[in-house]
Amino acid sequence: MVREGLRNVAAGADPISLKRGIEKAVKAVIEELHKNAKPVETKEQIAATASISAGDTQIGELIAEAIDKVGREGVVTVEESNTFGIELELTEGMRFDKGYISAYMVTDPERQEAVLEDAYVLIANSKISNIKDILPIVDKVIQANKPLLIIAEDIDGEALATLIVNKIRGIFKSVAVKAPGFGDRRKAMLQDIAILTGGQVISEEVGLKLESATLDLLGRARKVVITKDETTIVEGAGEADMISGRVEQIRREIDNTDSDYDREKLQERLAKLAGGVAVIKAGAATEVELKERKHRIEDAVRNAKAAVEEGIVAGGGVALLQAGKAAFDRLELTGEEAVGANIVRVAISAPLKQIALNAGLEPGVVAEKVAGLPSGHGLNAATGEYVDMLKEGINDPVKVTRSALQNAASIAGLFLTTEAVVVEKPEPASAPAAPQGGMDY
Repeated sequence: MVREGLRNVAAGADPISLKRGIEKAVKAVIEELHKNAKPVETKEQIAATASISAGDTQIGELIAEAIDKVGREGVVTVEESNTFGIELELTEGMRFDKGYISAYMVTDPERQEAVLEDAYVLIANSKISNIKDILPIVDKVIQANKPLLIIAEDIDGEALATLIVNKIRGIFKSVAVKAPGFGDRRKAMLQDIAILTGGQVISEEVGLKLESATLDLLGRARKVVITKDETTIVEGAGEADMISGRVEQIRREIDNTDSDYDREKLQERLAKLAGGVAVIKAGAATEVELKERKHRIEDAVRNAKAAVEEGIVAGGGVALLQAGKAAFDRLELTGEEAVGANIVRVAISAPLKQIALNAGLEPGVVAEKVAGLPSGHGLNAATGEYVDMLKEGINDPVKVTRSALQNAASIAGLFLTTEAVVVEKPEPASAPAAPQGGMDY
């Protein structure tokens, strides 16, 4: 788009009119893409999309399994592993990256983790140092004969020492964990935990004090598993309508935020409440291979999630070419706007032509052939045959195809309407070192 646009500008075309034509053409093509989109409803469709992106059917099937388990709202992350190959680890319930404060609280020394069954959950947005602050509520929990998970800004001093002594003596089972996050994000995450477990955040900001806390202010969970690095709460006792209300609130915040970082953190919170967390652990023989495999899997996960969000279209550059054909048949533009639209017409055939070239075929012949095929039919570059792309499992996420076209058009429009660009002057290259004298032979 940039190359064709600049060529037309150099020939005297008005850049604003070209840009307007490009934008109208792109809008029409995207409308056709959405019309042709097929919803992703099966695990097999997700696996096909992820397999194409990763170039590996095993990875594709694992990603499909992960998304199927955690749901559309769930989080799928990729981590490096010390073992060879790839494996899937599913986390049930809510997990956050804070573990027990003291190893003396471990209940399973072999696994180095603390497990609390049918536990009360005390959530405090403050630091706890004095045992007198929590003694009344601890006594109530002991009388109820239940274990206790304490989540607070920090727990130290006399309060921590008393909890540890009671645990060692077998009087009372409890685990203290630092609250996740910082600042306002910490407050929001504590509120998420409170809603999930059916408790309340004990904070003086809302008029609640630790020393006067009662059992009805505490949350409940069927099971809590705490390691030195993370805490997992399984089956919190929160009310379904309260949880769904919180989920909707977070979704609105995601829609309204302009920050990619905030959006990512909000999506993590949403996943913890509404879905789950799946971790794909990737290993390889060498460091270079490990990095490459991890990046491929991350890219495939993003593509699979995109397919679930907006559906899929025929892959291999077919969807763009055929959507463009339908869009331009009904697009009525004149003058230099028509020239701008024609730039898009040429550009959308480029992916298919490149695939044909990579397969050792004549790009122009392939593009002309595909343009005349029924909708969704195109070239399978692996076999050289013309097939129904979706039936063969050759597809692209609509979101990826749409975003690529929109981003290309945006950059092209910026190039065409920019008078000048200010850049840093490159440093002059240093002269190569003179060759050293050697011995004559």
